[in-house]
Amino acid sequence: MTTTEAQPGRSFTAAPSDRITRPHNRLPSHAAFAGAAAAFAALYVAAGAPTPLLVVFERQWHFPAWVLTVAFAAYAIGLLTALLVAGSLSDHIGRRPVLIGSLLVELAAMVMFAVAPDIIWVTAARTIQGLATGSATSAFSAAVVEHAPERLKRLGTIITSIAPAGGLGLGALLTGAAVQFSGRASLIVFTVLAVIMAAGTAVTVFSHETADGKPGAVRSLIPRVSVPVAARREYLASVPVHMAAWMLAGLFMGLVPTIIENILHLHSGLLNGATAFVEPFAAAAAGLFLGRVGPRRTVVVGAAAVLLGTAVIEAGVADDSLALLWLGGIIGGVGFGASFSGAIRQVAPLAVPHERAGLFAAVYVVAYLSFGIPAIVAGLLIDPLGLRTTVIGYGVVILAAATLGLLAQHRADAHG
Repeated sequence: MTTTEAQPGRSFTAAPSDRITRPHNRLPSHAAFAGAAAAFAALYVAAGAPTPLLVVFERQWHFPAWVLTVAFAAYAIGLLTALLVAGSLSDHIGRRPVLIGSLLVELAAMVMFAVAPDIIWVTAARTIQGLATGSATSAFSAAVVEHAPERLKRLGTIITSIAPAGGLGLGALLTGAAVQFSGRASLIVFTVLAVIMAAGTAVTVFSHETADGKPGAVRSLIPRVSVPVAARREYLASVPVHMAAWMLAGLFMGLVPTIIENILHLHSGLLNGATAFVEPFAAAAAGLFLGRVGPRRTVVVGAAAVLLGTAVIEAGVADDSLALLWLGGIIGGVGFGASFSGAIRQVAPLAVPHERAGLFAAVYVVAYLSFGIPAIVAGLLIDPLGLRTTVIGYGVVILAAATLGLLAQHRADAHG
């Protein structure tokens, strides 16, 4: 995510003077930078952690498949809600209060996961986790860069752009290993994550504040979703691309473990985690290595990769092939990372600073609704249509959106 673009420049001047007058009980800037980066990544590791466990819960508690997709999507809905309401709050009251509060709420969600007796608790924990992550994302994106020493500013920006996708994949992989080698995976994983969140809270408490703050905190809680006239054409051209990419992410993170269990008939926590890992990891790698390619070309390459990756995944589901599922996930993940980062780079310069918060909100509304809602619909269709038919139909919608996105990009380029 590139929410740091919504706070241009101003935070870079706050940090140096803060270092000069830093109280003796505050961490040095290098330690604060490392701690903020680690805590930010940990939020998304925690977000990916439940993915391999959901099918385990389904076997243990015997709930319908649609309930699993609701539990998965609850995170996205909570995150979007918090991002819209509290996304710019740290500009007004400072980074530290927002981050401390968010990390404590995340800690509570980890405890809920660890002791959850049923899927209702898990769904509630996912929702609370989404709220915590959404509240912290903008503040962390800014704080990581602001804490970074001058020579590490670019590294800070890179971390904020790849940590969300990379963290999701790493969380799924590590939890999958815990499921494979332990009978108490949920307790182990979420106890460790709770300790990490507590450590992240402590680091934040002892880090210096990097934002001066400004009036209007209450007013900032009113969601602002707006697209400036200058950015409207590019934004509309990016909508089907975002839909396709985020629907694919929802398919891979939400339904792939179920596909492996019920279509491929492979019962391995490690395999579930590793398979859920490949798509977001490829997305993080693409965002890292395609940063110097022009935004239009990056979006087009990304949309084409989403289309191709989805087609390969569809072939894997139809042919019961794990290899094709992995290959499609890697290709589609590259497409996700490329298309999203390219689209953000395309629209961000078209908005003046005071318009960017509303513009980013408009982007994330499309993104997270596409991530969560289709997964819930797919879950509701599994019983009447069957899992294989539902997944193939889901893929057809992604293919249609990606194709429309390529056509929209071509038209926007022709009129550019």
